[in-house]
Amino acid sequence: MTDSVDKSSVPAEAPPVGATAGAPAEYPPSSRAGRGMFGIQGSGDTSGFGGLVRRRVAPGGAERPFGGYFDEVYDALEEAFPGLDDAIEKVVVDRGELTLHIKPERILEVCQVMRDDESLRFELCSSVSGADYLGADERRLHVVYHLTSMTYRRRVRLEVAVTADNPRVPSVTSVYPTADWQERETYDFFGVIFEGHPNLTRVLMPDDWEGFPQRKDYPLGGVPVEYKGAEIPPPDKRRSYQ
Repeated sequence: MTDSVDKSSVPAEAPPVGATAGAPAEYPPSSRAGRGMFGIQGSGDTSGFGGLVRRRVAPGGAERPFGGYFDEVYDALEEAFPGLDDAIEKVVVDRGELTLHIKPERILEVCQVMRDDESLRFELCSSVSGADYLGADERRLHVVYHLTSMTYRRRVRLEVAVTADNPRVPSVTSVYPTADWQERETYDFFGVIFEGHPNLTRVLMPDDWEGFPQRKDYPLGGVPVEYKGAEIPPPDKRRSYQ
């Protein structure tokens, strides 16, 4: 006996933007990056994320009012840092989080104000990490800083973007000592050079390792494996990664 499923109770997948009712759900190549985990079309993605649809954030950023305590944080930063208009590129509010996109050369100044100003008091940098948005922009490498104000119980994310050809960002270790090994890890995996870091060396990969493994154009590598008489190819031959 097999279980029957009432298909009328299963929500239909949302069609792509611009699709008309009854038309086949065809997604242009430009939208593939927003679907699935690896941009796979058809079979080949065994991750289970093939149906994932990622929300897109407006490229121009958010507009005032931001909501919650975000406006208070921005107003306090604007008052404490007169050069904010020249230092900030855009503000993004998404999933209940505030992200300030900062020009790379100004990140150290902004962090100093975020930590020291009485109205801000973001005393803790809990995380520094990297991201590679391959194909999205010339400045594909992003560095993300998660700041926490233990005084006011608030969180803010700062983000900078650099090119793969010149991935240089000032180190914030002089303001946040916790960023020391986190910047080393970001350098190790993404190749971002944090200028002024006291000891910018690899932290997980061997010292003589070539390349940066978490860049999306880094080869996956791997070796074929034989299992019960069948040969399983290495990962980079098994899936159609973009």
